[in-house]
Amino acid sequence: MTAGNGRRVGSPYAPHTDADEAAMLDAIGAESAEDLFDIPEDVRFDGEFGIEPTDEQELRQSIADLFAKNDDLVEFLGRGHHAHYVPSLVSDLSRRSEFLTSYTQYQPEITQGFLQVLFEYQSMLVELTGLPVANCSMYDAATALAEAALLANRLRRGASGHRVLVPEHIHEGRLGVLENYLDGAAMEIGEYPMDDGAVDIDALADLVDDETVMVYAESPTVRGVIEENLTQIGDIAHENEALFCLGSDVVALALLEEPASVGADVVVGEAGALGLGTAYGMGLGIFATREKFLRQVPGRLVGVSEDAADMRAFTLTLQTREQHIRKERATSNICTNQAWVALRTAMHMAWLGPDRLVKLATSAVTDARDLAQRLDDISGIQAPVYGRHHFREFVAHTDQPAPAIVEDLADRGFAVHLLDDHHVQVCVSDVNANAVDDLVAAFEEVA
Repeated sequence: MTAGNGRRVGSPYAPHTDADEAAMLDAIGAESAEDLFDIPEDVRFDGEFGIEPTDEQELRQSIADLFAKNDDLVEFLGRGHHAHYVPSLVSDLSRRSEFLTSYTQYQPEITQGFLQVLFEYQSMLVELTGLPVANCSMYDAATALAEAALLANRLRRGASGHRVLVPEHIHEGRLGVLENYLDGAAMEIGEYPMDDGAVDIDALADLVDDETVMVYAESPTVRGVIEENLTQIGDIAHENEALFCLGSDVVALALLEEPASVGADVVVGEAGALGLGTAYGMGLGIFATREKFLRQVPGRLVGVSEDAADMRAFTLTLQTREQHIRKERATSNICTNQAWVALRTAMHMAWLGPDRLVKLATSAVTDARDLAQRLDDISGIQAPVYGRHHFREFVAHTDQPAPAIVEDLADRGFAVHLLDDHHVQVCVSDVNANAVDDLVAAFEEVA
């Protein structure tokens, strides 16, 4: 573009000349490139940022003062964002320049190390899920779920049915992303009810029909309940030629039923519980499926082969599924695919090893059970609400108004989820277990 003084502004790498821009503007009937953007005057950049210059020391102090305004709370929050202790070696190794400066590994001859880690990440997911194909990776659990629904729809292309069934208890963010994805695909979403925090099997059976392309269930659920009827859910889906998609996470998969053994066709969920910690929005999506769906898998796939010297070599494979090659005919438009976060997750899982990963998952069950029992002993608290096994988190009923209890707990330095007028949700893991005694004491004071 050209500024008012005739000086050319913008990227020096833009390939268009002034004549090119003039020809394009003439073709679309616009006088200038600015006419293509509707930017309100009060937020339009006028060439000045309006920020007073300051030195480094003053800036550091200013930022420190700003951060000091944040509430210093011990978080017992969950609902899809779970924190586990991330060992320092994960950050130290993942910050090596060959990892941080790498984008998509299109040049395997110079990214063998990164590709091998991603291949190991895929292999770990294969072992955890029992499904033979895993990618590396998805943005988060929500986009993984949406991509699973699109995969199911592609498999039924030309046949009747465009409905995806999801549980009544589903994270609102995941449901919102699913709605956005499916709206453009002319698909619809239906909800099935829950019974005591788990799937109402009879109600689900009544809802699934030949219009259903996919049934989605979670274990653990968004409320922490471990689903006990996964095989029945899979059977109901398959009897109606629908896919069974199971949502979980990498820690839970180490302990709970293997998805392949209960009939899951696709496994989605969060992997960032390891290697990332709570990121308040950022995640890492799991996507694993059956081999017959290999060419329908969204995102990157790392394969292993041999080079000209008969040495083992890693490379991105089956890229004809991807949008940078097939554009509108690709299986997905995912591009930046959280590969660096997948690398961190793989490092964390490798550091834990099978035994310690199972131990971490086991503590997610026992710690939640023990904390629920201690809260249940407090007058005015009933925990857990659901008579089920739980993983990391559970719902508690409060006789007193829950909003006031949540506020009072925050005043005492603890954060829990508010669900409604008389229900809160509490999540415990290895990063906050040391504060459980203080949380229980705070509940005793406020309840």
